[in-house]
Amino acid sequence: MLNIILFGPPGAGKGTQSAKLIEKYNLTHLSTGDVFRFNIKNETDLGVLAKSFIDKGELVPDEVTNDMVADFLDQNFNKNGFIFDGYPRTIQQADALAKMLEDKNTAISLMVALEVEEDELVKRLLERGKTSGRADDQSEDTIRNRLRVYQEETAPVALHYSNLGKYRGVQGMGSVDEIFVRLSHCLDSVSETGE
Repeated sequence: MLNIILFGPPGAGKGTQSAKLIEKYNLTHLSTGDVFRFNIKNETDLGVLAKSFIDKGELVPDEVTNDMVADFLDQNFNKNGFIFDGYPRTIQQADALAKMLEDKNTAISLMVALEVEEDELVKRLLERGKTSGRADDQSEDTIRNRLRVYQEETAPVALHYSNLGKYRGVQGMGSVDEIFVRLSHCLDSVSETGE
């Protein structure tokens, strides 16, 4: 199985690249952002709770997120593997994911991180906010707070996977196709070596 974490700050292009990687490698996509947005739109209990954190640029608590991911994995198991987009965001989530995958006799193959400068991220998110309708993409202050929270709480997850020898940084600037070629090169090298 090829289990990939596509990592990077808000606005790095994870959603765009996930779609291309899913098609090429026949992976199942797990995006906590998509699941949260579905629940928010449908005003489920989880959606109302998640929205209260997201609107402030904060992360949804690990317990809620981990339970949702475990349920998703059970319902969508794919022998080819998964691409995790927006998860794990904390060391606790990474540990929970390792246990979930171990229970299925598999593990994370690689974390691939899209690296983009902060000013470019703000520009991308403000542009996305014009068309997405997402409140958290329409205020530069909210965006910068999300990026600060990412640096403080989420970026240490990269170090966790680096310590496991499962981290690769990829330049997230350039055309969609150029970035996709860089990502594919990383994944192909993992597939060939059986890491």
